This record gives sequence, C-alpha cells and structure tokens, in this order.
Amino acid sequence: MSPGTPPLVVGLIAFIAVVLAIVSIYLLYEAIRQWGGQREIQTELKKLTGEHPVKEGGGGSPLLRDLRKDGPDWFEQVVLKIPHRHDMAHFLAQADVGLTVGGFTLLTIGLGAALGLVALILAGGWIAPLLAAMVGALLPYGMISRKRRQRFNAFEEHFPEAIDLLGRAIRAGHAFSTGLNVVAEESPEPVSEEFQQVYEEQKFGLPLSESLLSLADRVDLLDVRIFVTAVLIQIESGGNLAEILDNLSRIIRDRFRFRRQLRVHTAHGRMTGWVLASAPFVAGAGMFVLNPDYMNTLFTEPLGRLMLAMAAGLQLIGFVAIRRVMDVEL
Repeated sequence: MSPGTPPLVVGLIAFIAVVLAIVSIYLLYEAIRQWGGQREIQTELKKLTGEHPVKEGGGGSPLLRDLRKDGPDWFEQVVLKIPHRHDMAHFLAQADVGLTVGGFTLLTIGLGAALGLVALILAGGWIAPLLAAMVGALLPYGMISRKRRQRFNAFEEHFPEAIDLLGRAIRAGHAFSTGLNVVAEESPEPVSEEFQQVYEEQKFGLPLSESLLSLADRVDLLDVRIFVTAVLIQIESGGNLAEILDNLSRIIRDRFRFRRQLRVHTAHGRMTGWVLASAPFVAGAGMFVLNPDYMNTLFTEPLGRLMLAMAAGLQLIGFVAIRRVMDVEL
C-alpha cells in the first residue's frame, strides 16, 4: 500500500482482517463441536444396532452426513436462501470433504477477501486485487473438484473387484443385501463407504431400488449407472444375478483398460497443452531477468497491467480448450 493511503482506508482494511480472523476461529470451534456431537450420535447408534466400530480413518455411518449443521440457527436461515443450495450440497457430498454448504460459502468468501486484501496492500490499484479475489474465491471450488475427481477415480478402480465380491457372495448362497454388507466390510475406500450407505438405507426401510438409484446419483459414473440398471432389471425380470455381475465386471475392466490406453495415446496432446500454457510465463520470467527495465513497463503502466490480465485470460482459455479436446468421454 502506498505511503499516501488515507488512515481511514488502512483502518477499514485492518477491521475487515480482524473480522475474517474471528469468523475463521468461530468456524473452527463449530467444526470441533459438531464433530464431538457426531461421535456421540455414532456411539448411541452402535449401542442400539450392535454394530462394530468404524474402520480406522473412516467417517462413521454415511447416514450421519446429513446431521451436520451449518452453524447457529440464524446462519442456517441464511444458508437456506443460497441459490442451488441442494446442488452445492450434492457436490460437496460427492467429494466427501466434510464441508457443509455454509462452511463452503464462508471459505469461498473468506479466501477471496483475504487474497484481494493482500493484493491491495502489496500492489494497489484495482486490477490485481480483483484478480486475486477471483483466484481466492475459485480456489476452494477447484480443490474440491480435484478431490471429487480423485475419489471417483479411486471408486472406478476398485469397483470391478467389488462387483466380483458381490457375485461370489451371491453364489455362496447369501442374499443380495448380505452381499452388499460383505462388499462394505471387505472393499477399500471409497467403495466400502458407498456400499455401506446402500446397505444401511435398505436395512432401515428404504426400498432397495431407491437405495441403488441414490448410489448412482452420488457416484456419477457410467459404470455405476450400468450396474444399478442391470440389478434393477434383474429384480424385475429375474435371472442369474451372479452371471450378470461377472459379465458386468469384465466389461468394466475392458473399458478401464481401454481408457488407460487412450490416455497413453493422448499424452502428447496433453503435454503440448502444458507447454503452450507455461511457455509465455517462462519467456516473460527470462526476459525480466535479462532486462528488468524493459519488463517493468508491463507492471507500472495501466495499459501494461491490462495487457497482462488479458494475456493470462487468453492463456487460460486456450489451455482449457486443449484439455477439452484431449478429454475423450467413454
């Protein structure tokens, strides 16, 4: 911030920073309090159902996800007015990050405001703080999207093994619901967690068809939709479910193997996207080291800062376009 900045602006920035710090501490307190209450509920449910303790590192019963609160009653009323709140909650549940809609909203606003204030103090003007605030606001969404994609990839990798295990349980004479419990106990995360939720839902009275459709809704993968469709058709029309599951497992493995081969063939295009996206930044850094005065014009002049912002935006658009071309849906 420049030396001539009015004291009122400095005081306002300090006040906002203190408010954000207080909100962060409050959110941490609420998260700890809700975690303690959730553990108490899990303990009581285990006493009633006689279930074994949860796996190490697990989050307990998946049915307890909806018991989390966003905070005080007044804040929950504010969260209820957020547009597309249910879609946001569904997105957070798919990523399994433990955030509520209110927590995600406050995290987005807090990071955006914090980075914007830092850029305002260091650079001044309005372009750099605006860009920093946008990056800070988009950072939580990007991190959660990455976590969601990693979770889906892990589920897809272990899903054929879960189907094989379910088929063997049915061949051994167990009911389909018992087979779901076997998969929930023997499979790795996140397959075990999702099948545990299906098992608990139908155990507590939800029809099996609705539990399976909820699974397809939570895990938005083509393989899961094929699995749910095959099981629902078998429930309606009959047939050898174990044989159906064996064929489905083989098809999913073939698709998974073909997708990996496709990634090998498109590796050159994806690497080209990374090179083209990073080349201007590398060239600019090299020119700045060789001739700082020549490059300083871009940072000191308003037109230069505008050119930098436009160049960064165009680079991002080009990088996303190349990634979209290389992303083949199977």
